[in-house]
Amino acid sequence: MTAASPRLEEVTPDTVLEACRLEVAPEQRKFVSPVAQSLAEASVHPDIAWPRLIWDGDRIVGFVMAFFGVPFDYDAGVPDAPPRSGLWRLAVAAGEQGRGYGRFAVGTVNEEIRRRGGTVSTVTWHPGEGGPEQFYLGLGYRKRGLTGDGEYLGDLALTG
Repeated sequence: MTAASPRLEEVTPDTVLEACRLEVAPEQRKFVSPVAQSLAEASVHPDIAWPRLIWDGDRIVGFVMAFFGVPFDYDAGVPDAPPRSGLWRLAVAAGEQGRGYGRFAVGTVNEEIRRRGGTVSTVTWHPGEGGPEQFYLGLGYRKRGLTGDGEYLGDLALTG
């Protein structure tokens, strides 16, 4: 990270094209959807999606999208399972990785979940070599099992 502090900001008409141009490293493309797809999904789910750009100074260095209050099929057999909130997408630009931007974005999303009264953060990820599993486990997420879509589900208690 540069001397400027990273921050999350809403996607605006002035930043949407630059956001859509953001690309992860080629070997990571199989693990994360393009930002344009995420923004399209956010536009049809405005009640649950929280898309944000990760900025460092005057540079867009990534994208994160959270979700809030979503029932998960994973919990279908759990009586009175509360809806989940957490990370829907995270993409740090190729060349910007390893600088703490992903960790910052996850932490900020988790603060927003707490602010909204949530106590658990959920994330899912595609399994595979070079994928994000070690990143999420390193942040304290606990792998719970596979979803019906073949993704791993992890959660993190937001206590303290």
